[in-house]
Amino acid sequence: MKFNPALVIFLALANVGLYGQELDPVTRWATLAPFQYRLFPDHERSLLAGPGIVYLRANNIDLNLNVITAGPETEARPTLIWIHGGGWAHLAREDRILYLLPYLAQGMNTVNIDYRVANQAPAPAAVEDCRCALQWVYRHAKEYGFDTTKLVVAGESAGGHLALMTGMLDLTAGFDNACAMSIGHQPIKVAAIVNFFGITDVAEVVEGPNQQTWAMEWFGSLPDRAELAKKLSPLTYIRAGLPPIITIHGTKDPAIPYTQAVRLHEGLDRAGVPNQLVTIPEGGHGVSSFSPAEALRAQAAIFKFLKEHGVLEGTSKYRP
Repeated sequence: MKFNPALVIFLALANVGLYGQELDPVTRWATLAPFQYRLFPDHERSLLAGPGIVYLRANNIDLNLNVITAGPETEARPTLIWIHGGGWAHLAREDRILYLLPYLAQGMNTVNIDYRVANQAPAPAAVEDCRCALQWVYRHAKEYGFDTTKLVVAGESAGGHLALMTGMLDLTAGFDNACAMSIGHQPIKVAAIVNFFGITDVAEVVEGPNQQTWAMEWFGSLPDRAELAKKLSPLTYIRAGLPPIITIHGTKDPAIPYTQAVRLHEGLDRAGVPNQLVTIPEGGHGVSSFSPAEALRAQAAIFKFLKEHGVLEGTSKYRP
């Protein structure tokens, strides 16, 4: 009998239909994911080992990203841009790839980006890079199925700061020299920002009693630190008309004071910007410091927030 690959695939899928009911919903979703999701670049190298797609070359450094689409690229979907943390000085996009799973389960495309860390370029290079990545997403929307009306930029720690800056800045801030941040005459905007314990007042981690070594690495020997720190602080850019912002922050965060999240929340309230502060009682720095119950509560709050503001529909992708 001649081998028929199409028949093998059909029978495998038929067996999933017959026996999938024995799997819990999450395992069922994970089993079917290879048939529904596509990784870019999708060559012989793995997502983790591969170099990714170059979105910008700066200081002779190729800055890469990976795309995961949740279905055919011809269908526009809500899209998450994820920015890793690490104090602007450490880690890379590969280190936080599992953070994308909840958003993929909601049927979102994801874009996982690199940026220049401290030993590659000092502040404000990381902000400029993330703004360029946002532009790349806009310019490649039709190619990958990004719905540019439903873009969410998210990150944790320094990545939370960069997510806020990426979504809150406009052209007058002066961080867009590397990339023209407009499509035609329309400025690039995002639909929402998800901020996991990001720095909102950079000066507080550069100088004073809460000075952090990783922040000093990012600033290095730059002059006029106080002035630059203010320009790099999301609190500086609070104004009416910003996209909805949800912040998750632990009350016992030893690296980034919880008061920074409170100040952002209160400032956004005064400006009339839709926002929410999800407080994690006794939570430290990092999702790993949260209890499983608190981590689940925070993620549920995020998706509820995104649904309330029209980014997501009412059902998740993984449901059987």
